[in-house]
Amino acid sequence: MSGTYLGMPAFPEAAREAVRNTTLRGNLRHATHTIRDKRARAVAELDDWAELREAGKRIKDHTLRHLDRYLVQVEEAVTAAGGTVHWAADADEANEIVARLVEETGESEVVKVKSMATQEIGLNEALEARGIHAYETDLAELIVQLGKDRPSHILVPAIHRNRGEIRDIFRSEMSEWGRPAPEGLTDTPAELAEAARLHLREKFLRAKVGISGANFMVAETGTLVVVESEGNGRMCLTLPETLISVVGIEKIVPTWRDLEVFLQTLPRSSTAERMNPYTSMWTGTSGGRAGEGDGPRAFHLVLLDNGRTDTLADKVGRQALRCIRCSACLNVCPVYERAGGHAYGSVYPGPIGAILSPQLRGTGSEIDASLPYASSLCGACYEVCPVAIDIPEVLVHLRERVVQGGPAVRGGNRVVLKPAKGHAAERAAMRAARWAFTRPGALRTGQRLASRSRRLHPRTLPGPGRAWSGSRDLPPAPPEPFRDWWQRTHGGRDEAK
Repeated sequence: MSGTYLGMPAFPEAAREAVRNTTLRGNLRHATHTIRDKRARAVAELDDWAELREAGKRIKDHTLRHLDRYLVQVEEAVTAAGGTVHWAADADEANEIVARLVEETGESEVVKVKSMATQEIGLNEALEARGIHAYETDLAELIVQLGKDRPSHILVPAIHRNRGEIRDIFRSEMSEWGRPAPEGLTDTPAELAEAARLHLREKFLRAKVGISGANFMVAETGTLVVVESEGNGRMCLTLPETLISVVGIEKIVPTWRDLEVFLQTLPRSSTAERMNPYTSMWTGTSGGRAGEGDGPRAFHLVLLDNGRTDTLADKVGRQALRCIRCSACLNVCPVYERAGGHAYGSVYPGPIGAILSPQLRGTGSEIDASLPYASSLCGACYEVCPVAIDIPEVLVHLRERVVQGGPAVRGGNRVVLKPAKGHAAERAAMRAARWAFTRPGALRTGQRLASRSRRLHPRTLPGPGRAWSGSRDLPPAPPEPFRDWWQRTHGGRDEAK
């Protein structure tokens, strides 16, 4: 990935600040509870939801096992349909490819469909550095961009904002980006939506270059699929003369029949709808001259690795690549609900971000090393995942990697082992426990000393241990060890025999 947000601290510190923001917590609580309740009702309508979930898991696992073959198939199909395929090993290479393609058109403005992949690589910033203005057209992404903010949710990037805040952003910032907000704009949803519609319409009609991601790529035909709820995506995909799509290599499904499964599970898991209002599919180019046919005259597909190949090599962690970006796990996570998305220091917040970001970026930075611990391991995320990613299992796996000193991905697909930071005390404690548990005599002596000195024990831990014992008391030592009690009351006899 392109790196953490500049200046972001580790998750515990960022979360500590976030939970003090009562407005943020209120916004998150209302939004996540509303979305997850609607999702539960939508899922309950399907008697075969469990079977669809299992089918999605198996399709994804099969595709990942044969990813090399399906990637070649996609390239051949897109090329045959008139498109051009580019391969990007990392964020820098992807940004360079996209910037060069835009510059070759002679344009200095692009309109964008909501895309996690382009956020992951920092495309907007890279284009801005080359004098190219990228305009987000998704309503929530527009709010984030106008507010000089960062997304905090996969599906609803501005979930941390309420209507009053959005009104104020539109009033103060729209004029700098194009058409200003109407006079007397209120915070009613209809007025806010109309202000965004008028602001964006001129950009849709003017732009010659569109940039998108894709929810899925169908290998057998080279077809790309974008599902959305507002129609802005379709405007970006059909009006510009040149379309550039940046897509992670894991987004492939082998056939149209496989796609059918996800077109049932994704809408219900994300927006709690039976199907998305807009499902756009395109294969290559229109092939016609100006004024003939529909859609762009030039299509470029940028296939993005950026740490995915290294993630695929991890037998436990690779299941994170099944993710279809529905965000259901965020909406049920008690940690996300209280801390919000910004605390994760990544475009992928919540439970899926806690396992995906450390694998794509490595665990070398302070924030990436802290993300696997940003969970209570309650398992709610696994229960709602439409492709059955066992997020708690991967979290524990990554915690082990952090403690032992795990791989940090640095450029391309190169893996560099980097020692873990901040876990020396934990490793020392584990070594001491192993020594004691393999020496019964030493363990017995230690237990007796602990019992006889119990009145001197503190109720909280000193130093760094205060973070754990600040809200809980240390368990008291028993008056006598179990071994001594058994010897005294049973004479050491094993009555089970």
